[in-house]
Amino acid sequence: MKAVQYIRSLPRYALMRWIGPRMPSLYTSVFSPVKLRNIPEPKLPTQSWVRIAPILTGICGSDIATFTAKGSPYLAPITSMPFVLGHELVGRVIEVGQDADSINEGERVVIQPALGCEVRSINPACNACANGQFALCANVTRGNISAGIQTGYCRDTGGGLGENLVAHKSQVYRVPNEISDRAAVLIEPFACAVHGVLRANVKDSDRILIIGCGSIGLLTIAALRALGSKATIIAVAKHEHQREHAESLGADRVIPATRETKARYTAWAKELGADVLPPELGKPTVIGGADITFDCIAGSQTIDDAIRFTRSGGTLMLVGMPSIPKNVDWTPLWFKELTLKSAYAYGVEHAMAGGGKNPTPHDTFYLAIELMRTWHDKLTPLTSTPFSLADYRSAIRASLRTGQSRSVKTVIAVEGHIP
Repeated sequence: MKAVQYIRSLPRYALMRWIGPRMPSLYTSVFSPVKLRNIPEPKLPTQSWVRIAPILTGICGSDIATFTAKGSPYLAPITSMPFVLGHELVGRVIEVGQDADSINEGERVVIQPALGCEVRSINPACNACANGQFALCANVTRGNISAGIQTGYCRDTGGGLGENLVAHKSQVYRVPNEISDRAAVLIEPFACAVHGVLRANVKDSDRILIIGCGSIGLLTIAALRALGSKATIIAVAKHEHQREHAESLGADRVIPATRETKARYTAWAKELGADVLPPELGKPTVIGGADITFDCIAGSQTIDDAIRFTRSGGTLMLVGMPSIPKNVDWTPLWFKELTLKSAYAYGVEHAMAGGGKNPTPHDTFYLAIELMRTWHDKLTPLTSTPFSLADYRSAIRASLRTGQSRSVKTVIAVEGHIP
């Protein structure tokens, strides 16, 4: 079968990491460790697995970090190479193992890609999986498949950028008929955003700062509104099309992203009612700010800004996949007694949703599907016109040049048709 595969190569990795930022054309060149190849189909590890033919697959921020070698090496020991990229997908079931008879061939599905204990046939489950936090599984290097935190980073499962992949029955969720393919491909990242919002315990009186209006930032705005939040949302957007999407999804105000520190801090302070005090050295001191800040980029600059612009006693949520932060001054985290939280994926979250008064358990992946039933028309415009699998290099370029491509979520039509 044809698949876009990441191949281990330290020289190619070094070339992408150190030369790529100065020569971005390298990311889609013959020197990239990412290749479209003919490879064997993955096998069903047990009869509790199914085979899925992807229809559409989205390119995630973690995929971009893989293309560009900007991700942290922390994750390398919990992946297995070569792997087929792609964990945001909608597809159709084409083979069903004997013990997965609750799933039918031909059904349109999405997958929850975390490779936890149940997927790996590990019993008893680790504490995280036993408590519904399967994305935090402690056994991601054990069991009957190779190491891998998710589908798309394990050599045995395949991924969404291949003509088929395999998934355990516990990973498979049916897609309601009213949700189109182009909306369904957003369910996985939408579940990440829902998970982050629930972890933040947002109140209607809160003033929220969202830094970054790529797919995760915009889906966080959508998750807040879809869950019924009436909080004031102030978003920071780099591009005009991102501003338009942020406003349509429910942001109260959108601030243009500005590289120059003084202009950026002046604009943010005005919107958040904060005081910016000139420093003797380095970046300004900020008093006041947002009740909750969602950093949906998690780069060195945005983390540093987010810490400063979260008010004393407030909460900072790291939702974007972080690079390796440098030159971040953590003093405001201590001085303001901030609560620092992160949201990696999904699971069963005990938090309030829809304005409820008491915390209740939510399977955030299932909840994202239910919210998508009524939000699919608003979220579909976030997906690009799909690229073909053969033209994956153009898809990568579009995901790297979002200002030029006006893309929020770049998608690839793996089946070869454009929905």
